[in-house]
Amino acid sequence: MITVLVVDDSVVVRRLIVDALGGAENIEVVGTASNGLLAQAKIDQLKPDVITMDIEMPQMNGIEAVRELRKRHKHIPVIMFSTLSAAGASATLEALSAGATDYVTKPSNVGSVNESIAAVRSELVPKIHALGGKRRMSGAPAGPPGRPAPAMPTRPGPGTAPPRAGLPPAGRPGRPGAVPAGPPGAPARPAKRGTPGGKVDILAIGSSTGGPDALTKVLTSLPSDLAVPIVITQHMPPVFTKMFAERLDRSTPLRVVEAGDGMELQAGCAYIAPGDSHLVLHRRGTSTLTQLSSAPPENSCRPAVDVMFRSVAALYGASAYATVLTGMGHDGRGGAKVLRDAGAEILAQDEASSVVWGMPGAVVGAGLADEVLPLDRIAAHLVNRVKAGRSAAVAR
Repeated sequence: MITVLVVDDSVVVRRLIVDALGGAENIEVVGTASNGLLAQAKIDQLKPDVITMDIEMPQMNGIEAVRELRKRHKHIPVIMFSTLSAAGASATLEALSAGATDYVTKPSNVGSVNESIAAVRSELVPKIHALGGKRRMSGAPAGPPGRPAPAMPTRPGPGTAPPRAGLPPAGRPGRPGAVPAGPPGAPARPAKRGTPGGKVDILAIGSSTGGPDALTKVLTSLPSDLAVPIVITQHMPPVFTKMFAERLDRSTPLRVVEAGDGMELQAGCAYIAPGDSHLVLHRRGTSTLTQLSSAPPENSCRPAVDVMFRSVAALYGASAYATVLTGMGHDGRGGAKVLRDAGAEILAQDEASSVVWGMPGAVVGAGLADEVLPLDRIAAHLVNRVKAGRSAAVAR
């Protein structure tokens, strides 16, 4: 049983979360607290597996509470309860930087209490199972060594708009370029295909739960003169992606932007898919441009890694290098299959350094990963791979 402590100054919200978790399999709410200060004592007393934490609270707010918690309990997963607004996004990013592990958004524009409970349950229960379950089963920290990894999965969009131009051909309606998933029971190890070394013209990265911290670590270690562009899909809602890109742009050597329609890809620049839009690429003459798509969500996600990976495969083929970082679910597996069939190489983050080994584990389990590396080795590997491939191309 995964035990949960609920921390929120609102009696109504505390009741909402308790009701949302009531009846959920293997989850038990063992206590509540009305602010961060009271939560500290209850954490020591109840020793919960997971904590849900509001941000705005009297006496000690959520950000201060997380900082204090991390002095004594470095690995208890903390899921922030955030509003889907500019102020909420800014505060949530700050909380994640302070050591929070994940977050969910408070329901908005819902018609009833029951709908609010259902909305919270749909977001919160899977995260508690993923984060608390890993900690319970392994007895290991829920995140990689060092600061706990934040995570910002997106709320799925309505998905009613038709696909736009620039998407690869559809495998079936509503799922552009869809391919079957890898076979169950495939070997969970790197799938070597001889000696790599072809020229790399683009890096494509997909991530979800734990992704913001993982992306920060990777991008911080990449040089500003990186010879190729980077396209990134991180499961995250609108507003959050823009603020996340701005924070990365300030803290990493690369130029980092939230992707918009018609941006020309430039070496040394990273383009992050905006919340609620898939990121696809298309060619205009010799230039590669970004394009946003409102095609239906895939794997309950928009943006989806699969959509971006298929688009990269269609334009770059074997000259693409894809990386799948920590995340819940299996988004990226189908797109990795398309990339691999086109001759591209795939790198997956290893289980030990992943907050949740869902997405990278799905790629490895399907036999699609050429390399499986811990987070702290990924950036150096990407730099070396880009340099080696381009040096080989010059030599030929």
